[in-house]
Amino acid sequence: MLIEKLAARFGDAILRTETAHHEETIVVPRDRGIEVLRALRDEPGFRFNFLSDLTALDWLGRAPRFEVVYHLYSFELKHRLRVKVPLDEADPSLHSVIELWKAADWLERECFDMFGIRFEGHPDLRRILMYDSFVGHPLRKDYPVNKRQPIVPEIDPVTSPRMPSR
Repeated sequence: MLIEKLAARFGDAILRTETAHHEETIVVPRDRGIEVLRALRDEPGFRFNFLSDLTALDWLGRAPRFEVVYHLYSFELKHRLRVKVPLDEADPSLHSVIELWKAADWLERECFDMFGIRFEGHPDLRRILMYDSFVGHPLRKDYPVNKRQPIVPEIDPVTSPRMPSR
């Protein structure tokens, strides 16, 4: 089984494991996240060459409050894995995985925009769904539902494209 293989390879880098409905999950600490994800992509026994999704969870009232969740697939070995990385509310940031999977680009930007999670080393971390002057992160559980946002003029992206921030 994949979980035993992962536990043997990574040892204390895995905080806990879960298996439910034939879906396997490992939880790794933030400081070991990029190391474990790189090994999952590169090592012959794992070969997770496809990042199918990257998202975040907000567990308001729990510590750590946030989790970044990676859904990985190996085309070669035909197995799936979910990797969770817990993040404290005081510093919701971790290393970007764009160097490992290019598909992470817009997925990390979405997590940044909706949850306020920063991805260190991301080449263009800026809002992707909300407009620039939007205040807050709407998928956080403590975001006020009735909050009024500033009215902004409509901008035609064809005639006035927004250039990447550098």
